[in-house]
Amino acid sequence: MKRLFLFFPVILLVLFLLNSFVLKEKEAGEKTTEGTKSGPVNIVFKSTDGGQIWQDISKGLPENLRVDSIRRNRIFANDKGLFLRIGDELYHSRPNATTPFWTKEIFPGEHSSIDPGKPWIFAHHYWSVNLKKTNGTSVWSPIFENFQEPRIRSVFETAGGTIFIGTDRGLFKTANSGKTWKHVHAGGLVGNLAESNGVLVAISMRRIIRSTDNGENWAVVTSKSDVAWDVKQIKGGFAAITSSSASNTRRLRTSYDGGKTWQPIDAGPLDKAFIGSIWRTWNDRPRVQAFLTPIIQAGENFFSAHPDGIFRSSDKGKTWELLLPSVENKVFNLFVSGNVIYAIPSKGGC
Repeated sequence: MKRLFLFFPVILLVLFLLNSFVLKEKEAGEKTTEGTKSGPVNIVFKSTDGGQIWQDISKGLPENLRVDSIRRNRIFANDKGLFLRIGDELYHSRPNATTPFWTKEIFPGEHSSIDPGKPWIFAHHYWSVNLKKTNGTSVWSPIFENFQEPRIRSVFETAGGTIFIGTDRGLFKTANSGKTWKHVHAGGLVGNLAESNGVLVAISMRRIIRSTDNGENWAVVTSKSDVAWDVKQIKGGFAAITSSSASNTRRLRTSYDGGKTWQPIDAGPLDKAFIGSIWRTWNDRPRVQAFLTPIIQAGENFFSAHPDGIFRSSDKGKTWELLLPSVENKVFNLFVSGNVIYAIPSKGGC
């Protein structure tokens, strides 16, 4: 009987030690798991099924990267995937990329903006332009030695290889890889350009301009009461985001006649996806509230974004459905590579 009484305390001591060991192992495991969860999240989302499912592909970007820290002029997508300029590094994710989602290389840090070219990536800031061949090399070399115009806003290359540079003084064009330049539009600041079936359209001084002769001549195609913020190529034509100080609304317009005329689309109950409040500044000039409503097409569907999230329309903009809610009330920037859609939260701004 004495042996039995001695045996029970030993069992209890063993159970206590085992329980303490298990708890310590569990805590260590939880700490390890938490450690593996560290890193950027909600920076870049990707959808390969038309926006139904969104995958967070932020893993592989810098650890301390914040939501909305990547500006729109440091992002672009083409048939090779998505490119992000972060600090002095260029990150690239291919449409079929899995973990790791990103490859990176050194980027010339004095250049703040990137734009796609046909065999190149254009890198530029307000005062100069550079390029890099996308043939696997990491060498950035200066181009356009004959182009001395500062105040660069955008770089665009047509299907035929003509290059346009949008500046605060209008559009400059080269058809011989920068050996000679021509000032083809002097209407003030020029932003985004788009091309469809040989027709070019651009945003100039918040109005849409159009060219049918490879950019030699340009004509304004929207009224003074309509302010244009963005223009994109869509299947068979163009889409643009415009606003009106008269109606205090921001709307999606499309053109299927080569940019000659632009028809507003009634977004039905989700019209708020294109509405921005307008106020007047101290000098009575209309301005639009600080968020940009992007528009892209992937497959047969339109996609747009609003502080509420990402919307999709399968009927050319007549009706819209919410696909992905916003992150911290930020507006997503949208990009497309084939049928792959990328979404990046942004502070917005026009």
